Amino acid sequence: MNTTYETNPLIERLPKHLKQFIKPQDYEEYTPINQAVWRYVMRKNVDYLGKVAHSSYLDGLRQTGIDIESIPNMYGMNRILKEIGWAAVAVDGFIPPNAFMEFQAYNVLVIASDIRQLEHIEYTPAPDIIHEGAGHAPIIANPEYAEYLRRFGEIGCKAISSAHDYEMYEAIRLLSILKEAEGTPEAEIEAAEKHVDDLQNNLGELSEMAQIRNLHWWTVEYGLIGTIQNPKIYGAGLLSSIGESAWCMTENVKKSPYDISAANQSFDITKPQPQLFVTPDFAHLNQVLEEFANKMALRTGGLSGVQKLIKSKALGTIELSTGVQISGVFTNVIDHEGKPVYIQTTGKTALSYREKELVGHGTNYHAEGFGSPIGKLKGINLAIEDMSPRDLRAYDIYEGEQVTLEFEGDITVTGEIITGSRNLRGEIIIISFKNCTVKHKDTVLFQPEWGTYDMAVGKKVISAFSGPADVNSFDMISHVPSSKTIKQKKSTEREELENLYKNVRNIREGIHAEITLKEAFAAVSANHHNDWLLSVEIAELAQKENNTDLIDKVLNHLENVKISRPEVAHLIANGLDLIFDKTTA
Repeated sequence: MNTTYETNPLIERLPKHLKQFIKPQDYEEYTPINQAVWRYVMRKNVDYLGKVAHSSYLDGLRQTGIDIESIPNMYGMNRILKEIGWAAVAVDGFIPPNAFMEFQAYNVLVIASDIRQLEHIEYTPAPDIIHEGAGHAPIIANPEYAEYLRRFGEIGCKAISSAHDYEMYEAIRLLSILKEAEGTPEAEIEAAEKHVDDLQNNLGELSEMAQIRNLHWWTVEYGLIGTIQNPKIYGAGLLSSIGESAWCMTENVKKSPYDISAANQSFDITKPQPQLFVTPDFAHLNQVLEEFANKMALRTGGLSGVQKLIKSKALGTIELSTGVQISGVFTNVIDHEGKPVYIQTTGKTALSYREKELVGHGTNYHAEGFGSPIGKLKGINLAIEDMSPRDLRAYDIYEGEQVTLEFEGDITVTGEIITGSRNLRGEIIIISFKNCTVKHKDTVLFQPEWGTYDMAVGKKVISAFSGPADVNSFDMISHVPSSKTIKQKKSTEREELENLYKNVRNIREGIHAEITLKEAFAAVSANHHNDWLLSVEIAELAQKENNTDLIDKVLNHLENVKISRPEVAHLIANGLDLIFDKTTA
């Protein structure tokens, strides 16, 4: 398989803070067992999902260049994805939700490049290449769904998180890694599960990010489409789980019409879902997304938007009615009659206009924070931004004038005006003062010895959202996850089994193999009693060769494995059904 790095213009234009999450997909790390796991799941999926998945799924597999026989090379996929306006990058397991969604906004599919162990072939709580590559990628070939995914990312990455959300992300990431890792002590898993349960049982008021993650889960990950009576699968979590894709179609799983109430329906990533939502079509997904977005601080702004940013304790932005954008960590807001009249950031802050940092107003200049009144002047019905040059002159808002501006809510700004900056519409967006004192009643908010006072102009906060207005204003290359994915352990026994898988794969592909099919079966049945998948693969090749003697021996052996390992009996049966049902049909 071609393993050369194939990039894509969409990857090239990603901002640096997203590129920090990208890791190389080392194709040589995939073992013969990994390849067999991929092949088993994909063959089973294509056989079963052809009946229950949305019609876009099988078409999408062909369009995105995903091969049933081999794990895809993602950077090879980029050549094909480019034709439908998307790209793919490899990452290490879960990444923070804001970053995940921002990748989507850039039409880039995030793919966890690890693959589940054979022991977790039906389902893994950890994101892996089966989930991402075989689940997400095929459906984005549908233009309407692809636009929903992009739009979701664009809106979702602006959702304001809480400190609880990040703690939950770290806890779920660790739990998924421990559950997928080989030989993790049960006590460690139980402790991680308890931590996740404690966090889930103490959610409090859901943040915007928690709510939009719920919408993402019940659509992009676990969505059904069609009617309640006859739903089809389009969610990647279901498309990539050979166990749950069948389970979800039974009456054991409650089906509900998809609407905005799904934003408040939390989920447990480590267990099969007891209930799912059904959308009538992809267009309905966009309607619900817009309905939710209309309630976000991104569109409503106001006092509640600023309060959400303060509660998040993270980098965020407010936009004023003039278009000036203030980005930083918001720590205080003074309100009057339900409206913000003064906002304050602490630490590095940047001012922007239309997502472009204003010259001279970066984090080096506003290194200690930024504060500004918001609203109208007391007793004057005309906001500063709406004043004509004659009005500004009449109220002494003019360069070189000593002025006291009294805002509604008892905020006063007294000082000498140095200069003002205007936006493209000619509205004043910043007024700079020297010898300036700013007060709220008797409380001093800014004093002359602190230097120049820059006042942002705006009668109201029209938007509040997560992250900076201009991504280049801040050094955002800082993400260090508290946990890393754990690779499979190597042993003499594992290496011997891997070699057997490799030989059988070589036989199937017509490549020189060191041993015969019969010898491979003798070795696996004698030395690797717990393994079942290789024997299924040997049965497939024996059937093609019409080697009835070997088939009988393999089937007898697999019956014994079913008895000793009842938990894999259905997997063996499913694998054999693919071989013998197809040949006898």
